Amino acid sequence: MDLLEELRPRAFAIAYRMLGTVSEAEDVVQEALLRVHQNSADLDNPRAFITTVTTRLAINALQSARARRETYVGDWLPEPVFTGDDPLAVAETRDAVSLALLTALETLTPEQRAALLLHDVFDYDYPAIAAVLDVSAANARQLTSRARRLVSGEHRFAASTASHTELVERFLEAATSGDLSGLERMLADDVLMRGDGGGKVPALGRTVVGRARVAKTLINGTRAFLSMPGLRWRALEVNGAPGAAYLDGAGKLIAVLALEVVDGVVVSVDSVANPDKLGHLGEVGDVHELLHQAHPERT
Repeated sequence: MDLLEELRPRAFAIAYRMLGTVSEAEDVVQEALLRVHQNSADLDNPRAFITTVTTRLAINALQSARARRETYVGDWLPEPVFTGDDPLAVAETRDAVSLALLTALETLTPEQRAALLLHDVFDYDYPAIAAVLDVSAANARQLTSRARRLVSGEHRFAASTASHTELVERFLEAATSGDLSGLERMLADDVLMRGDGGGKVPALGRTVVGRARVAKTLINGTRAFLSMPGLRWRALEVNGAPGAAYLDGAGKLIAVLALEVVDGVVVSVDSVANPDKLGHLGEVGDVHELLHQAHPERT
């Protein structure tokens, strides 16, 4: 395999976890691979080089992205990726890449985020992290420790081992049928529900917290969603976790749903409907047109 193609999956795995967006991650990967090509004759360890360059480029990109995300309309969620079919994608992106975890990582500084991911996901020791970040080993340990405390107890660095399809089918069937008690039994007491429409399409205005409120919001939202003509859902793996794609009658993507499951119950429900965050997954449908068809009297 060509060296650049061999290194590309690792570079993307790092960049996507650092940035939470596919397009920005791909830009970082392209620049990192260009630097590998330019320095290939002098590289003793290309894998270490691509990790260092990708991480540093991602830190710079993340610092710029933070300003844009501060003015984002509604909750900002990472761009979803499908991880169920491609063995390479599973190997490089399935673990430690849930939307819930990536959202939690947004609370960290770029350096904390890099240190935590390098240590807990990519098995770098503190001296190696120090070399990547150009800090002391003691500082690398401190960055990692503080980052872990900030996200501890809420998210895991491992994909759920539950049957994704079966879980999602039970979950969405309960929401579709209006089975409030059945849906509540699947939710944690402090479950979170977030929606990202980016101001482009209808979505939750703010995070919903708690079993009863989330269950009612899910039932009402699912009923409204499925009232659009031809809309259907398909269970699949989203960011290494149970999820679903909502599709219109032509098979175009409308939204992506991701569930985080811990100890058999759903602890977070994330829905990404911003069309700008779905284009990398396939052709995107027109929600506004579907809403007009479903409720012409309102438009």
